[in-house]
Amino acid sequence: MPTVFRFQAYRFFFYSNELGEPPHIHVEGSGFTAKFWVAPVALANSGRFGSTELNRIRDIVILHESQIEEAWRENFNA
Repeated sequence: MPTVFRFQAYRFFFYSNELGEPPHIHVEGSGFTAKFWVAPVALANSGRFGSTELNRIRDIVILHESQIEEAWRENFNA
């Protein structure tokens, strides 16, 4: 599970076996894990986070969208 970056209390990462899916990022924090699609950023799985926290995480994903896309290409040679 390569970590792409950490921001505040969250860890943003990929699972190594997900090349068959469109670019996305997993986020872990508060004991939960959620998944966001990238380009455009959209929630794929809420992972039991509350809506306020999901909005905050979505804003972080948007802020780091280009970094996530670059890391995806490098990690999956896509």
